[in-house]
Amino acid sequence: MRWPQAPFGKGLLRRRLRLAAQRFAEHGWAVMPGGYFNGRRMACDRTNCFATSSHPLYDDWETRASVRSEQFDQWWSERPHALLLPTGYAFDVLEVPALLGSRAVCGPPTGPGRATSAGRVRGPVAVTAAGSWMFLMRSGGTLAPELDHRVDVVRHSIGSWIPAPPTVLPDGPIRWKVSPQSIGWQLPDPDEFQSALVQALVALDASFLDLPVSARRRLAPKALPRPAALKPTPTLRRAV
Repeated sequence: MRWPQAPFGKGLLRRRLRLAAQRFAEHGWAVMPGGYFNGRRMACDRTNCFATSSHPLYDDWETRASVRSEQFDQWWSERPHALLLPTGYAFDVLEVPALLGSRAVCGPPTGPGRATSAGRVRGPVAVTAAGSWMFLMRSGGTLAPELDHRVDVVRHSIGSWIPAPPTVLPDGPIRWKVSPQSIGWQLPDPDEFQSALVQALVALDASFLDLPVSARRRLAPKALPRPAALKPTPTLRRAV
């Protein structure tokens, strides 16, 4: 298996990450470093860390998140650490599948952060190479009932975080579908945005039902296999 390579040199990537961190900080968005892609997995050089996917560099990451330039110089001096944004403070995030996300994005005929005539809301959107769309919105409120029961919709608030562009993950780089700069760093209202997302979900369901039965069977998710008897999981012990 060939692992994806970073699209630019490590030195250039570190500078881009550092510059992006400064830009977020200038708008009051605290940042923190995460593991870096070493060509195989997200590593952090901690001997007691077994994580292989994207994760914060520190256990106490919530108290270490910063907007200080001198801190950024230290974090991105040697490694192209992932650029992580804590959620629940400056903004919350709804992470959805690409098919639903693409339905919820359109141009800004009524201005940033406001609903369009199609019932969609314009706000910052980051996408992953694996197919997740991450919508930034103002913090607060609760998850709409139509979205709360869905396992493919994740709300990131207090105690969570997201990777931000130009972070590189094993699947590829994070990129902006709609950048904060392009809409003046405006964030949509959470209730208004979720209403737009529900409308997109209804439109998708209607499109699915309009398909021939044969096409619906082909596109419908396969039934999950019956789980085998659970076995005790061995406990990981720290090497002494």
